[in-house]
Amino acid sequence: MAARTQARATATRTTGAVRSDSGVLAGKARPRGTYPHFRRAGDLIFVSGTSSRRGDDSIAGAGRDARGRPLLDIRIQTRAVLENIRDILVHAGASLADVVEVSTYLVDMADFAAYNEVYSEFFGYDGPARTTVAVAALPSPQLLIEIKAVAWCPPPRVGRRGEAPP
Repeated sequence: MAARTQARATATRTTGAVRSDSGVLAGKARPRGTYPHFRRAGDLIFVSGTSSRRGDDSIAGAGRDARGRPLLDIRIQTRAVLENIRDILVHAGASLADVVEVSTYLVDMADFAAYNEVYSEFFGYDGPARTTVAVAALPSPQLLIEIKAVAWCPPPRVGRRGEAPP
């Protein structure tokens, strides 16, 4: 089991005509449970709940002041989350432009305006459908936000000799 977890590879399987693959990306924060960063099912890519954790397990937008008190920045965390989702989608063969649905979990709804400000840098009114809810807590007390996403991205068609068409 350890070898499978450490491989951080993408697994691909085809069931009938539906392509299914998933992956845990090298260089990204390792999931806190046994789940992939993304899962493709046919034309849909499901991105697991993503935070602002970095590959070294530090958290973007989380620090301490001179007295050691926590300093948490929802804008920095939101930007990092959306950049992490972007990177996961690129690995899966998609982009943020392919996202059709987003579910956002905020620890404090008082952060909504600042979150929405940064979100609007990535998506406009023609972007994905969205739901934002407040939750009691996330896996780390330094995390203010988590986002999961669904993207629609048909896999490239393969030509007669196995090449993608021009």
